[in-house]
Amino acid sequence: MQTIPLENVPADGPSIRVGDVWVEPSAIAAEMQFHPAVDHEAAAQAAARALVIQQLLRQRAAELGDQPVVDISEADIAAMLEKELAIPESDDEACRRYYAAHPERFTTPPRYQVRHILLAAAPDDAEARDAEYHRAGELIEALQQNPQRFTELAMRHSRCPSSSDGGELGWLSPGQTVEELDRALSFLPEGLHERPLASRYGWHVVQIDAREEGTSQAFDQVIPRVQHELRELATRMALRHYLLALEAEIGVEGFSLAETDGALMQ
Repeated sequence: MQTIPLENVPADGPSIRVGDVWVEPSAIAAEMQFHPAVDHEAAAQAAARALVIQQLLRQRAAELGDQPVVDISEADIAAMLEKELAIPESDDEACRRYYAAHPERFTTPPRYQVRHILLAAAPDDAEARDAEYHRAGELIEALQQNPQRFTELAMRHSRCPSSSDGGELGWLSPGQTVEELDRALSFLPEGLHERPLASRYGWHVVQIDAREEGTSQAFDQVIPRVQHELRELATRMALRHYLLALEAEIGVEGFSLAETDGALMQ
């Protein structure tokens, strides 16, 4: 994802009308810097959507409050939505259905007890990465012959602060280490991994001392989470319908919220 530099954004695209207000290309160009996207078109669409939604809400709040649109604040919009959005409460049956349909959301994360030896090499230093890869392979061969040497070799060769602890990283859960290792740890079995693992920092000799797979949490343990998630889903759905109704009532030309429905649900 990237932010589109403002100076690279053309300000001569099509205008959008929301009610009697025109959303000019220059406004969309200025808004694009706040919407990281994979390309110019996606950033422009996200910026236009944000400005259209902002105008719809401001105009509705102005109508209800009998005041000029320019005087509408975020607090006014929040108060309006509090009154106008009907968010149904989820009963016990709905909570149980959601819990049963999404077991992965209510499972404790796996944990791995990990030791490693980091042989540092910058990503753009091909010579160093090649040399450290071969050295990591030699360390793995030595550990396959004598696993008890891990602490010694980590203290001598690792460039991670954990070297003073013999390479001990302790118990890790997903998201607690660098992304490249995080992905690998979810698949590795217990024991010494037979090949060095690459990361942006270099090569890692990895030993998994123990694994604990995730376990399902009982429904009674996660009722507040289930209720919260269902309320979030209901709020997004209610807001979607509300905005589409405002679009039809107030009128929008040059843009369609319905055509960006997936993004609208975000």
